[in-house]
Amino acid sequence: MAKQRASPAAAAIRRRIGGPGLLRWVARVTFSVVAWTLLLHLCPFLGIPRPPLHITRPSCLGGRNNSTSASAAASVVALGGVAHLAPPALPPRRLYKSNGYLLVSCNGGLNQMRAAICDMVAVARYLNLTMVIPELDKQSFWADPSDFGDIFDVHHFVNSLRNEVKIIKELPQKFSGQVPLSMQPISWSSEKYYLRQVLPLVRKHKVIRFSKTDTRLANNGLPLKLQKLRCHVNYNALRFTPFIEALGNKMISMLRNSGSFVVIHLRYEMDMLAFSGCTHGCSDEETEELTRMRYSYPWWKEKEIDSEKKRLEGLCPLTPGETTLVLKALGFPRNTRIYIASGEIYGGEKRLAALKAEFPNIVRKEMLLSDDELRLFQKHSTQMAALDYLVSVASDVFIPSNDGNMAKVVEGHRRFTGFHKTIQLDRKKLVELIDLFEDQELSWDEFSVAVKELHWGRMSQPTRRRVIPGQPKEEDYFYANPHECLGPAVKRRERLKHIEI
Repeated sequence: MAKQRASPAAAAIRRRIGGPGLLRWVARVTFSVVAWTLLLHLCPFLGIPRPPLHITRPSCLGGRNNSTSASAAASVVALGGVAHLAPPALPPRRLYKSNGYLLVSCNGGLNQMRAAICDMVAVARYLNLTMVIPELDKQSFWADPSDFGDIFDVHHFVNSLRNEVKIIKELPQKFSGQVPLSMQPISWSSEKYYLRQVLPLVRKHKVIRFSKTDTRLANNGLPLKLQKLRCHVNYNALRFTPFIEALGNKMISMLRNSGSFVVIHLRYEMDMLAFSGCTHGCSDEETEELTRMRYSYPWWKEKEIDSEKKRLEGLCPLTPGETTLVLKALGFPRNTRIYIASGEIYGGEKRLAALKAEFPNIVRKEMLLSDDELRLFQKHSTQMAALDYLVSVASDVFIPSNDGNMAKVVEGHRRFTGFHKTIQLDRKKLVELIDLFEDQELSWDEFSVAVKELHWGRMSQPTRRRVIPGQPKEEDYFYANPHECLGPAVKRRERLKHIEI
């Protein structure tokens, strides 16, 4: 058989890569691989954080990536006896002389504890401490008995931080009879506070316990490497257990099968209303019940509360009825698929009647999971909140009815994964508009236009956090907008704002 003549293009390619050209190409590739490998190993020493291992930023032009963990792909086993794919390589262990052991007792709900864990890892790294797996809050309103390993993947948490902090499951045996020094760090502290006030105590006592961990690290003014470490913990190291991740992904797939979906974090639950004193729209009996509950928790410091004053200041969550008006005014169509991320709504189905009448395509987790699956979460509200967290991060639009910890932490996570739309409701101005509309001082068209204009620039556009020296509670929360970790998008936005000015 005669040899087939090669095309001119193929012949040109052969000439280009053959002989000395091929050698030069191989040398370039080899140099690139060696240089990249050296850079990865030098990252910890140069203060350059590695990119997250399991978060893939979706394309701005493509659809949402519903998988929360690329490592799931590494564990896939093809049928027919094909071998497991190799898991990602572990980062090199950081070797350092430990100054002592840090015990952490978290307080609050899931997202308050999540942010606190990120802060405490940063503190342990800065002080060269050995950290013990954090203890979760079992004494708060939710009384959830879950341990860290019931919610988060312990193995992944320890291994993904091995190049930063040594994390152990329990104290060494030699400390078993020792009562650790217990303290509550000062809220919103800088790294210098921990260096000057805490480190000497650790060196003296060898073991220290932080009994309160919420907001114990400043939003701003910290070294860049600590800010990026907080992000690394939040978006990489703190992965939910495989069981929770699997159920969360199942829920997301079921919602996604019907197209896009919106998540409303409707924080109209009994504990929130009792704690905040927000009783707008409640009956006299309900107001008395909420007041009794507030007085029954001695660590809830504020007791006498003027509900209407607080509402007009924008400090109350929107009621389901108010939320319905806002969704309609923003232009969401009647057939919008809406997932309600919340616990039990105070007042039950009657409180959701107006919302369901205007938006009948309402979905709750109870509609997506079987009774057997839900039964596993009974009396484990923190684990249940983890499912809402996964669905909220994956949604096309996220709308929180208040600005609590979940609203802020989810907003920051959505920024990190591609600046996905979170509508930050301006409750102070909204309740003014709602009252004017209900008093018939505004027509529906006037009300709708005003609501749209009010939120035009409140949809998680890239921006820097607002800093208010001396008022950390009033400034933007780090975990709602960790701009140090968001890269070019924030810088581009800042350049555009400068040009506009």
